[in-house]
Amino acid sequence: MIRVLATLARALVILVPAISMIGCMNDDMGDLKRYVKEVKARKQGSIEPLPEIRQIEPFFYKTGDRRNPFRSVDQGEEVAEEGDGSGLAPDPNRRKEELESYSLDSLRMVGTLMQVDTMWALVKTKDKTIYRVKAGNYLGRNDGRITRVTENKIELTELIRDRQQGYRERQATLALK
Repeated sequence: MIRVLATLARALVILVPAISMIGCMNDDMGDLKRYVKEVKARKQGSIEPLPEIRQIEPFFYKTGDRRNPFRSVDQGEEVAEEGDGSGLAPDPNRRKEELESYSLDSLRMVGTLMQVDTMWALVKTKDKTIYRVKAGNYLGRNDGRITRVTENKIELTELIRDRQQGYRERQATLALK
């Protein structure tokens, strides 16, 4: 008896959807044919033509008494070569330290640490990262070398480009805030 009911249930599961799909089939596609005729009967639009392309006249640069446009206005390389004979210049082969990518204005001294015989300064950047530096480290964009760290300030010597004499030293400090 149970087998008969199970077989009947399977047959119903298969036959009911099949019968309902037969009821959905309709050979009358008149509404679709009317819509296709309506779309084909619409007035066709026109595509605007592309705008006319103007020819640009080429410009030929004649130097004459004008400056060379491919040479720097600053002429900084020539100044560095001449120099003042003092030998002051940044070391181009020195590996840059992390804090040299920040201007001194954006750095803040937030504390100090004493470890063995070394006084370390804690420097905070604008993105709130804190770095530990000591005498001999570099910071700032002007090749600023830290000369001394005290409890309330960092003293450093920067190399500043001077148009007439190459480079000159400038003293700067970063005070504890």
